[in-house]
Amino acid sequence: IRIAGMNGKEVSLKGCNYLDPDMVEDKWSHFKLDVGDIVISTSASLDRIAEVTEETKGAIPYTGLIRFKMYGGINREFFTWFVRSPFYMIQVNEQKKGGFIQHYGPTHLRRMVIPIPPIEEQNRIVDRLNRIFDVIDIIDKLQNQYLSNIEVLHNKLIDISIQGKLTEQLSQDGNSEDLYAEIQKEKAKLREKGKIKKEKTLPTITDSEIPFPIPNNWKWVRLGDLSSKISSGNTPAGGKKSNVYVEQGYCFFREQNIYNDGIHEEGLVYITEELLNTRANSTVLPKDILLNITGGSIGRCALIPDDFTKGSINQHILIIRMVDPRLRFFVHSYLCSPQGQKYIKGNSVGDKDGFSATRCKNMPIPLPPIEEQNRIVTNLNTFLNCIK
Repeated sequence: IRIAGMNGKEVSLKGCNYLDPDMVEDKWSHFKLDVGDIVISTSASLDRIAEVTEETKGAIPYTGLIRFKMYGGINREFFTWFVRSPFYMIQVNEQKKGGFIQHYGPTHLRRMVIPIPPIEEQNRIVDRLNRIFDVIDIIDKLQNQYLSNIEVLHNKLIDISIQGKLTEQLSQDGNSEDLYAEIQKEKAKLREKGKIKKEKTLPTITDSEIPFPIPNNWKWVRLGDLSSKISSGNTPAGGKKSNVYVEQGYCFFREQNIYNDGIHEEGLVYITEELLNTRANSTVLPKDILLNITGGSIGRCALIPDDFTKGSINQHILIIRMVDPRLRFFVHSYLCSPQGQKYIKGNSVGDKDGFSATRCKNMPIPLPPIEEQNRIVTNLNTFLNCIK
């Protein structure tokens, strides 16, 4: 076995030489490799490490490699992660010697300090690291694939996030059936108090409507079942020509103000409190989601900040208000995703490509547990900031 075969988790036969078995038994039996042995490079690439398999049993008479036999109580993968860690390399750099090719040997390795948690925690650490690096591998693959087109990479990251491929499904999160039941209970209370109107029961989601598989503890629902309000506004009679807009007052949002990254103030106009009070059905509140539903900006979607007061919208925008405001971040991510945009644009009709409130209510959307929703949004924002 040579250093060339040390890439990856397992030893490969790349670059290996072949020796007479009798000679190995006679002279080099102490260099023989058994299944499960760990081989570490000690010159050139100092962080190469791999485990010997049935196919790669052999020998290491080459001085640039060390065989390490693992005894009970140590997870082999935990040890390999240690060898790849900065803490390990700091110790290597303190001990290595030599000229052009730096190297160290078994004596140096014996002096290494390694933290050993209980075996169950070792297992959890290994599991968490493997999951994290699986995500990093996905991102690296996407970056390499879409390096020349950041917009495509951006969309791919959103797409795999809303499918649960960038987050871990944890048993302590519970399942979405319970979350959905809580939302329906709260929605019933709002109806009883007269805060929302009773609406027709939305149809059951059919298999043909489901665009992709989701984790077992998620649930496909209709957006209307999660919302206390989905409705559009209108433009005040006369609009700009009738001087209804004022220098200071309450925000009146038009489609040019709505973007996925938030409200853009360029071209923003204002209306009086008196006019706002006559527009109860189109009043925008903190934590609402605004969605453009016509024309070239169809599908653009903005979150209204928590510290917003009140405002209003025209007929080209939908207000989407969650029964549970905590859902708004994931719902916003889904609406901005390629799958959400496909549904919106695929269900638009008329000369101006209008997307109606009814179609919005019928939109199928995956519902993860709330804690996983938070992880999805946090991870997604982190990744997207990295590729700006």
